[in-house]
Amino acid sequence: MAGRAVRAVRGAVQLERDEAGHMEEQVVELLTAMLERNGLTPDDLISIWFTATPDLHSDFPAAAARKIGIVDVPLICAQELDIAGAMPRVVRILAHVESDLPKSGISHVYLGAAAALRKDIAQ
Repeated sequence: MAGRAVRAVRGAVQLERDEAGHMEEQVVELLTAMLERNGLTPDDLISIWFTATPDLHSDFPAAAARKIGIVDVPLICAQELDIAGAMPRVVRILAHVESDLPKSGISHVYLGAAAALRKDIAQ
C-alpha cells in the first residue's frame, strides 16, 4: 500500500509474579493494547522484539504472541541489562510495523507501574 512507512511501537508491563500463565496474560494484554491503540492488525507487523528483566524465568514472552495467532511474524526474546535499582519483573516490546501514522502519531503503551519507565512517551 503506497504511503505506508515502517514505524516502531514500544510497550512495557511489570508482572506481579514470575509465573508462565501470568506472563502470558500480561503480554497478551500489552500486545493487544499496542495494536488497538495504533489501529494495527497482525498483518501490519514486520517483527517484534521482546525483552525481559533477568528475574523472569517462567516463559518466553514471545510465546504469548503465538497463542493469539501471531504466527508468521519473526519474534525474538532477549534479556534486559541487569542494572542495579532497575524496575523488576518487566517485559518490554519493540514492534516494527507498517503504518500510515506519522511518527508523532504512534501510541506507545506502558501498562500499570511500567508507565513510570517512560513518562515522556507513555500513552
